[in-house]
Amino acid sequence: MMAAIDWNDVLDRISENADEHQVEERFVKPLLDALGFSADEWVQEFRTGKGSADFAARKNHDNDKFSDSKINPYLVIEVKGRVSGKTIVNLAEGTPHYKQTKEQIKNYLLDSKCQTVQWGIITNSTDIQLFRRHGKIVVPATNCMRIYKNNIVEIITRIKQLLDNPPKALTICIYNDKGGVGKTTTTINLAGILYQQHKKVLVVDFDPQQADLTDSLGLQEGKVKLSECLVDGSLNVRDTIQPLALKNKVGQLVKIFDVIPSDSGLARYMNHEYEAKIEKGSARLQDLLDIFRCEYDYILIDAPTNWTFFSKSSVRAADAIFMPAEPNNFSSLKNVVKVIKYFLPEVKKVREDGGPIALPIFFNKYKKTDALKQRMRKEITTILTIKKGGNEVLDPNLLPYFWPKYTKGEPDTSIFFVPEYEVVSSAAFSRRPAVFQHKTANKYYLDLAREYFLYE
Repeated sequence: MMAAIDWNDVLDRISENADEHQVEERFVKPLLDALGFSADEWVQEFRTGKGSADFAARKNHDNDKFSDSKINPYLVIEVKGRVSGKTIVNLAEGTPHYKQTKEQIKNYLLDSKCQTVQWGIITNSTDIQLFRRHGKIVVPATNCMRIYKNNIVEIITRIKQLLDNPPKALTICIYNDKGGVGKTTTTINLAGILYQQHKKVLVVDFDPQQADLTDSLGLQEGKVKLSECLVDGSLNVRDTIQPLALKNKVGQLVKIFDVIPSDSGLARYMNHEYEAKIEKGSARLQDLLDIFRCEYDYILIDAPTNWTFFSKSSVRAADAIFMPAEPNNFSSLKNVVKVIKYFLPEVKKVREDGGPIALPIFFNKYKKTDALKQRMRKEITTILTIKKGGNEVLDPNLLPYFWPKYTKGEPDTSIFFVPEYEVVSSAAFSRRPAVFQHKTANKYYLDLAREYFLYE
């Protein structure tokens, strides 16, 4: 179908001052054709509860023509002109127009009328980017790509391949550059809750020294080890998997989720001499886990602290970074800033696909007192405050990660928290996630999963 479209001619017919209507007629409609949608498989001005997406599309099913029913869309597109009025619309990543349009597509994708939507596109025919929705999370599926005659076919081919072969899994790295904030506890109990919500989960313990996750679940390394797979391409990484199985009420063993355990051989790669033997370096873990992206609903990576080969690899393999913090551990908050401002851009630069993203922080082991809330609000205000034009303002680039509900009209400084609860920390002694031992712990982590990942 794409071969029938002369993309040189398409781009030539779009003027430098094209408004939104011209971009829709001369670029987006041929784009939909190239992506495999016929004229009765897309509609314009698809109304959501948060506005109208310029286009929505999905394949027809039996006698259900999408252009007639206009239900259960698969893809939505937000279109901008190259020029709006007398203003040039620059959709290059990081520009004000880009940030605004990215927020629009995110709102559409997360709207209640769009729960079947998996993909979103923003474009003005000069730049284009594809986004993927997984539950409540929207992640870039490509980087923001500048369109030229010599790359337009490659770009559309890449987008079509993703639309036609959507990955199933969302890969989450649980990470903070500061220890003692409950990363392993979060990973184990989030995996348990996701299992209870009928999700298939793979957990990866990529901590070469502590191996707390592996130990706390009572698992052993298998005959094939993750450390061996890092350097030996002939090994099957599936053979590293150890299932976590627990007895149910009638004494039957039931598989809960799969684990790739830490193993004794990983520690050698803390030595730069051995690390250099890993082909593709910190990209190797991402390559190994790629085969699981169509098998699991969630892949959770328990990453060690400090910006080493192991944490770099874990972050690089992820779609999203989930950062627990501890309210009495102020350095854990400052390290969140380090991750967002320095570590993530470093990884984004080498990945070249727009990912990963950071999710807003949450508090672990939280004793919710007014005094502690005031202290934390003061500390976070200090972290967020920057000087701009001679005034002190809250850094808009960091604000969503600390106070995601904050707006100028409604300065909501609430942060999601998991309260301190003894059964959570003591569960490791029984080799069972706390969510299977106590209803209160179960509620805490179910609330966490619903807040960040799951539609209710």
